[in-house]
Amino acid sequence: MASAFSSSGACVLLALLLVLFATGAPTAAAAGRVDDGLEVTWGDGRGSVSPDGQVLSLSLDHTSGSGFRSKDTYLFARADAQIKLVPNNSAGTVTTFYFISEGPWDVHDEVDLEFLGNVSGQPYTLHTNVYANGNGGREQQFHLWFDPTADFHTYSIEWTQQHILVLVDGTPIREFKNHADRGVPYPSSQRMRLYGSLWDAEDWATQGGRVKTDWSQAPFVAQYRSFTATATPPAAATTAGYGQQMDAAAQQSMKWARDNYMVYDYCADTKRFPQGVPPECSMP
Repeated sequence: MASAFSSSGACVLLALLLVLFATGAPTAAAAGRVDDGLEVTWGDGRGSVSPDGQVLSLSLDHTSGSGFRSKDTYLFARADAQIKLVPNNSAGTVTTFYFISEGPWDVHDEVDLEFLGNVSGQPYTLHTNVYANGNGGREQQFHLWFDPTADFHTYSIEWTQQHILVLVDGTPIREFKNHADRGVPYPSSQRMRLYGSLWDAEDWATQGGRVKTDWSQAPFVAQYRSFTATATPPAAATTAGYGQQMDAAAQQSMKWARDNYMVYDYCADTKRFPQGVPPECSMP
């Protein structure tokens, strides 16, 4: 693992700088308090903001988890947050950061980052999914190349009219392109709000539900800081139309992450799709 990372470290760093430049993403967190842009919405006191306003903490016990949402809604945006995940035995817990529309569920749009906890010493799984017009089932899962509980790391969702890009510490790990012109649903008409939560999903989160939550370790705590959300105007399209292109360095960084750390891809699940994988899987 260490050798894979070190051999491509320069590539990853270059890709980070180029992706940030290309997307117009902020290179530093905006000044101010985290609750300038976020508000705790549930948890009966289990969610809180530090006195200096820099860290929003969510906690989970046997009674309830907790969560927050953004004060604003967006139609295309780049969102970044630094997150420190639940340490030690986090089995059964799920920490989230995601976009979701607020209309009827059967036609909702959503872009998910869900961090599935595990027993001590085992890696977290970053579960990603995209819903458009109520259609989901586009799961891709990754392990991380660092300990996400030891310090804060930056997780980003870039949602434009051309693509959805998921980044970890600036390294792209997943791209979902807009192929609506070819019949593939894509979230492009509903405003979405950002949410985060910490909740119990022991029935499925860890090894398919085989490992349950150890409530003697509660309360479980996840922390968020340095939240930014920047609107990306629809006019930011490339002349090539759908499928905004990453440069070669960013594509190489994403290939490195996917080759070394992807653990599930719906596009490769022929058992799940015996009649053929979804059409977007073969679209460039």
